Amino acid sequence: MVERFAPTEYALQSLATGALFPDAGWTLDAPGEQQPALVRAVYAKTQLELKDESWGIFRYADWLPVQRMLQGSGFPVTYRSEALAAELGLESLWITFSGWWPERGARMKSGSFKETEAYAVCGRLSAEENRVLVVASAGNTARAFARVCSENGIPLLLSVPEDNLDALWFDQPIRPCVKLIASRKGGDYYDAIHLSNLACQLPGYFAEGGAKNVARRDGMGTTVLSAATTIGRIPDYYYQAIGSGTGAIAAWEANLRLLADGRFGSKKMILRVSQNWPFIPIHDAWKARSRQMLPMDDDEARRKVEIIRAKVLSNRKPPYPILGGLYDALEDTGGNVLYANNEEAMRAAELFERLEGIDIHPAAAVATATLIADARDGKLPAGASVMLNVTGGGEERFQQEHHLHFLKPSLIFDLDPTLEDVGRQLQGLSFKL
Repeated sequence: MVERFAPTEYALQSLATGALFPDAGWTLDAPGEQQPALVRAVYAKTQLELKDESWGIFRYADWLPVQRMLQGSGFPVTYRSEALAAELGLESLWITFSGWWPERGARMKSGSFKETEAYAVCGRLSAEENRVLVVASAGNTARAFARVCSENGIPLLLSVPEDNLDALWFDQPIRPCVKLIASRKGGDYYDAIHLSNLACQLPGYFAEGGAKNVARRDGMGTTVLSAATTIGRIPDYYYQAIGSGTGAIAAWEANLRLLADGRFGSKKMILRVSQNWPFIPIHDAWKARSRQMLPMDDDEARRKVEIIRAKVLSNRKPPYPILGGLYDALEDTGGNVLYANNEEAMRAAELFERLEGIDIHPAAAVATATLIADARDGKLPAGASVMLNVTGGGEERFQQEHHLHFLKPSLIFDLDPTLEDVGRQLQGLSFKL
């Protein structure tokens, strides 16, 4: 039974100066500071009080920067693997699953851990906010935000590459408070971000903020909270596929909060994050030990994105160099960036489904493939506690069990639209229910 929900008490902290300041409602940057840096939520409660499952994702509300609780959320589920662990020779393999797997207690209808972001971000929104939230996505994030905003009557403008529109499926029609625009065929996630940035310059629209939004990161960090509270301690190794790397930053930050909690051990998880070859810009920058992303030609990037199966891993401008970003997370944890090609990921997905009993998303298959390779090559110490973050699964099963509705774009834009063009066309959209 859910008790009366009270807003979470927290402050924000600059990771450039350490300065603490209140959240003005939708603060994405430290006020008055010039150096690019993330801000981090500092919660009044240093020890997590885990609420019961009826709270959904808000069972972790002590460490979520939220003003209100929204209905319909699920939460990540962690369990100890037997079959896959035995296949890989791992004594302590823990799978944190986000998606649709009711028998395990996983009830995310989007099939993706992006629901953790969507509920946390929308829970941070004031109920009095009447501007339109703008979210760019390669697919999964859009599906999650569309469902949450539709069910809770929150105005939302989504920007998605036209090539990725098949990811916009739902078990119920999406209400008119949610609208979709797309960057024309041949574009990628970066083009969708550019289009969304133009929309955010218009009156009545505001940016969700991506990795800069503490709610997005702390929502994703609930995967690690799920693992630690189930295992009883912080895992030794953490595997996840990345596009922006925001989920890995979130995992690192959750780890730091668990250290301060004091009940889950004193280790930092070693982050082993992965990309889908041949689109591996974060891998290349990390291997060069460059804090900055390496130059990449736009056409070359789009060509590589066309090849990869895990389209959600296609961010060309990730929060890697920024203070408090992925570079710092990898440095602080002794982490590494790996990669798997399409064939390796497909074999990993087939193995996972055969042994664990559920389909997984291509991105999760990339992470699984790199875990398989590390286990095979003896790169994991005997007895190590390993967390595999399955960031999406049960999608095929959900689609088979439900009649699907697809969200169609209201507008499709060229790959290099002008602000005037975007403004003129958006004038015709209504977000009223």
